Amino acid sequence: MSSRIEQIIDEIEDYIEKCKPQILSSTKIVVDREELEELIAELRSKTPEEIKRYQKIISNKDAILADAQAKADEIIAQAQIQTNELVSEHQIMQQAYAQANEVVMIATKQAQEILDNATNEANNIRMGAMAYTDSQLKGVEDILSNAIDTSRMRYDNLISSLQGFLDVVSTNRAQLFPAEPETEPEQPAEPAASSVETVDLSGLSASSDSDSEG
Repeated sequence: MSSRIEQIIDEIEDYIEKCKPQILSSTKIVVDREELEELIAELRSKTPEEIKRYQKIISNKDAILADAQAKADEIIAQAQIQTNELVSEHQIMQQAYAQANEVVMIATKQAQEILDNATNEANNIRMGAMAYTDSQLKGVEDILSNAIDTSRMRYDNLISSLQGFLDVVSTNRAQLFPAEPETEPEQPAEPAASSVETVDLSGLSASSDSDSEG
C-alpha cells in the first residue's frame, strides 16, 4: 500500500506531463501556479507524518530484527548445548562400552585361568592316584610272587621228602619178600627185621607242619 506522499508525487508528475510547453522552448512548460502550490503544500504537510511513520516502521523493524536475532541466538545456543550433551553422552557410552568390554575380557581370562588350573590339578590328582594305586598293586604283586615262590619251594621239598620216603618203603617191602632162586633149595628165611630199614618220619612231620603253617 503506497503512502500519501507517494500519491502526491505521482499527481505532481501527472500534472507536469499535462502542462503545455512554452512557446519556442523545449524544456519549459506553462503551469497553473495555484494548483501546483496546493500539491506542494499538501506534500509538505504530509512529509513529517510520513517520516514519523517510516521511522516507527524502521524502529519496529529493528526491534523485530533484534527480537528475531535474539531468538535465533537462543535457538543456536540451545542447539549447541544439546549437541554438546549428545557428544558427551556418546563419549560416555563409548567409555561405558569400552569398560564393559574390558570387564568381559578380564572375566573371560580369569575364568580360563581357573579352568586351566582346575584341569591341571585334576590331572595331577589322577596321576598321583594312578601312581599310588600302582605302588599298592606292586606291593601286592611282590607279596603274591614271594608267597608263590615260597610255596613252590616248600612243595618241591615236600615232594622230594615224600619220594625219599616212598623209595625207602618200597625197598623195605622188597626186602620182606626177596625173590627165591629156582635151582637152589629152599632156605629158611632170615628174620626180616634185621634187614628192614627204618623210615624216619621226622622230616615229613616237620615239612608237613611247615606247609600247614604256610
